[in-house]
Amino acid sequence: MAKVKKQPRPKAETPKGFRDYFGAEVDERNAMLAEIARVYALYGFDPLETSGVETVEALGKFLPDVDRPNEGVFAWQEEDSGWVALRYDLTAPLARVAAQYRNDLPSPYRRYAMGPVWRNEKPGPGRFRQFYQCDADTVGSASPAADAEICAMLADTLEAVGIERGDYLVRVNNRKVLNGVLECMGLEEEGQRAAVLRTIDKFDKVGEAGVRELLGKGRKDDSGAFIDGVGLEPAQADPVVAFLTSKAEAAEETFANLRAAVGECAIGAEGIAELEQIAALLAAQGYGPDRIEVDPSVVRGLGYYTGAVFEAELTFEITDEKGRPRQFGSVAGGGRYDDLVKRFTGQAVPATGVSIGVDRLLAALRAKGRTSGAAAGPVVVTVMDRDRMGDYQAMVGELRGAGIRAEVYLGNPKNFGNQLKYADKRASPVAVIQGGDEAERGVVQLKDLVLGAKLAEGLTREEWAEQPAQVEVARDSLVAEVRKMLDRS
Repeated sequence: MAKVKKQPRPKAETPKGFRDYFGAEVDERNAMLAEIARVYALYGFDPLETSGVETVEALGKFLPDVDRPNEGVFAWQEEDSGWVALRYDLTAPLARVAAQYRNDLPSPYRRYAMGPVWRNEKPGPGRFRQFYQCDADTVGSASPAADAEICAMLADTLEAVGIERGDYLVRVNNRKVLNGVLECMGLEEEGQRAAVLRTIDKFDKVGEAGVRELLGKGRKDDSGAFIDGVGLEPAQADPVVAFLTSKAEAAEETFANLRAAVGECAIGAEGIAELEQIAALLAAQGYGPDRIEVDPSVVRGLGYYTGAVFEAELTFEITDEKGRPRQFGSVAGGGRYDDLVKRFTGQAVPATGVSIGVDRLLAALRAKGRTSGAAAGPVVVTVMDRDRMGDYQAMVGELRGAGIRAEVYLGNPKNFGNQLKYADKRASPVAVIQGGDEAERGVVQLKDLVLGAKLAEGLTREEWAEQPAQVEVARDSLVAEVRKMLDRS
C-alpha cells in the first residue's frame, strides 16, 4: 500500500503587499471616517456604497490581455459575463453609477464614498495593494462654484479631524491654463507634449533650474546619473517656466502673470477666468489664502483632469527615519473630470471631486499627537469562583448597561495571575475582583491597572498612598466607582 504523503501545514502569513489592522488602528480609522462623513453630510452629500467588483469595461483604464490578464488590477474571467476586476479607485464606479441610474438620480448628484480599493502593483515601504479611499464628488454641474465648494469642504474636513488652521493649505490650479501654455509653445507631437507634462510634474522636486534643464538637453540627478531632456530650445521652454513661477503674493498679480504665460490662447484664458471665479467664491465665504490659495505649480493628474485641480498639503514638519526634518506633504487631491461619464453615455457630463488618503491623514494625526495609535480596552471582571459565573455576568451586564465597555474573563480561571496578565494585554483600565469573602460582605475589589502601570514606572509611595491602585467598594456602587476610576485614568 502506497504511503500517503502528508500535506504541509499552510503558512500563517499575509499575501505580499497586504496587511492586517488591529483594534486601535481600526477604531481610529472608523472615528476619522465618521467625522469626515459628518462634514460631507453637512454639505449635502449622500453616501454611496458600490460593489468591490466591476466589469473591466466600467473600470476603463484596464483592458485584459492574454499574457497578463491581471496587469494593474486583480481581474478574472467569468464563464458567462467576461472579465471583471476588483475596483482600483472609487471614481470609476461612480461614473458607472451616474450613467446606469441617470434617470433616477437628481442632477447634480452629490455623493461621498469610503472603502477599500485594490491595485495589482509592486508593493513597497508604506505602499500596499489594498488601501482605503475617501471620496466626495458632484456629477452634473459645470459651474466653478462646484469646484469651490469641494475646496471649502476639504478645508473644513481637515480641521474637523484635527489638522489645525495653519498646518495645511489647499492649493488650486486649472488644467486649461496648462493646456494654454502647451498651445502657446506650439508643440504638436504627442510624445513631446507628454514629456513636457512629466517634466512639469517634477517642478516641486527640481525647481525652476531643474525644469529648464529637463526641458532642454537634460540634467544629472542626485545620484549622478544623467537624465535626457525633452530637447526644447530655451525660448520654447519660457512659457512653461513662466507658468510654473507665476505665483505671487497677491492673487491679482498671480492672475496677471498667468495671462502673460498663456498669451492669446483662448483655452488658457478660460482656465484663468474659472480660477478667478473660484477664488472670488471662496473669498466670499471667508476662505482666505491662509487656507486655500491659487498655485500654478499644482499639476496633478495631467491626463485625467479637464479643468480645476486641487491638492491639500500639510505644511508642518516631521522627522523622517534618518532624523531629518521634512514637510509632511499631500494628503488629498482632486479636480474636474468632465469626460468620465461620457464613456458610458456618449454625452458630456461634467463632474468634480476630491479623494482623501485615509492612511496618510491618520499618519499625520499621529505625528501631530491628535491620536495615539492606542486605545483603552474593556473593564475586565475576573473569575475567582467558577460556580459564581452568574454573579460575574450580572456585574458585567450592569457595567454594559451603563455604557461602560466590559467583559468577563472566559479563559481558565485557575491561575489568577494569568487573568491580570490578560487584562494588561487587553489594555484594560480596571479589573473587578470578587472572591467568596468579598461576596459575603457585599463588596468588590477594583484594581486600577493604569495607576498600577504608573507605579511600576516609578510612582512614589506617597503618590500611591494618595491614590491607591486597588480599593474595596460596595457591590451596589460598582458602576459609580468604576466610572470614577475611569475618569481618573
